[in-house]
Amino acid sequence: MVSAAAQAGVVAACVVLFVPMGLAGWHLSRNKVLFFSGALFVSLAVGVHLSPYLPSVPHLLAASFFNTSPGAASAAASSSGSSCVPFLHRVSWSDAASAAASGGLGGGTARTWSWPPSLASACGFARLSRDDASLLLNGSWVMVAGDSQARLLVLALLRLLLDPAAAAAAEPELFRRHSDYRAAVLARGISVDFVWAPFESNLTRLLREDLRLAPRVPDVLVLGSGLWHMLHVTDAASYGDALASVAGAAKSLRSPLPVPPPHMFWLGLPHLVNQMLNTDAKRAHMNATMLRAYDTEVDQRGLVRGDGGPFLLLDVGKLTQGCGQQCTGDGMHYDGEVYDAVLHIMLNALVIESQQRI
Repeated sequence: MVSAAAQAGVVAACVVLFVPMGLAGWHLSRNKVLFFSGALFVSLAVGVHLSPYLPSVPHLLAASFFNTSPGAASAAASSSGSSCVPFLHRVSWSDAASAAASGGLGGGTARTWSWPPSLASACGFARLSRDDASLLLNGSWVMVAGDSQARLLVLALLRLLLDPAAAAAAEPELFRRHSDYRAAVLARGISVDFVWAPFESNLTRLLREDLRLAPRVPDVLVLGSGLWHMLHVTDAASYGDALASVAGAAKSLRSPLPVPPPHMFWLGLPHLVNQMLNTDAKRAHMNATMLRAYDTEVDQRGLVRGDGGPFLLLDVGKLTQGCGQQCTGDGMHYDGEVYDAVLHIMLNALVIESQQRI
């Protein structure tokens, strides 16, 4: 028989769940991203209120996930969904069964990625199906702005949301040199914009002028640049100054909005394989030393959340290193599987962030 204390916990969990959801009804009708993750919120709400009465459950879960000392398991057990965000990039890479899985950019054995089963179970991480991703982004406007890395992320998104024939038909227009691109998934009311913005000043202008004057801001905003700056300017300090301007513009975009601000992500720089770069200029300017200096500026200029910034970092560098040299044909652009991993990390972060906004 359930104890009176446990029953009270269930009642409290229901109050915490349904009252805020009723008050948030208008917003939910505008952006269905919150509906998708409702099940996770139910679990968290019930778990929070029952955990004082059923302490063994979170302890067992944490112990199986972290495989650490009892003290560490206790600390992990008290965490919420947001504590899983730092583990999003802990993916494992292995050789794929077929070369067709590579996406066509790499120069060797195709690779595939996954989250370790214990991590996926503990945090609820999952590779989304087309239906799941469409439901998560239902009614949303997704904007991705940056250079060729950003364009490849858009390709991964289209391949997930569209059927294979439609995604293949979209590629020529998406990869039109130095141009913007727009697509829509009409059945779900999803809009996808790619904005060609290879320099940080382009991103600052987008934030300060274009989006601030728009009647609506994107629900999901992904920005990323640095490769063009590294090649043509080759000055890490100057890059850092430009990033600080982007961060300031993003913060000002968030502050006065009467509706929840965009979910903001920063697309990190890829691992560069210097000897595979296809021009002398690239090999001279885009070396390991310069890449480390540019990555340091990303971490220390108030841009990403670890440094008090507004953007959650999508660590392309870590993912491209994990996939390895065989995943790139030119030392800079990687197989589609890498950008698929980036995309699913972003989508799983959206599930977690959406719960925090309810």
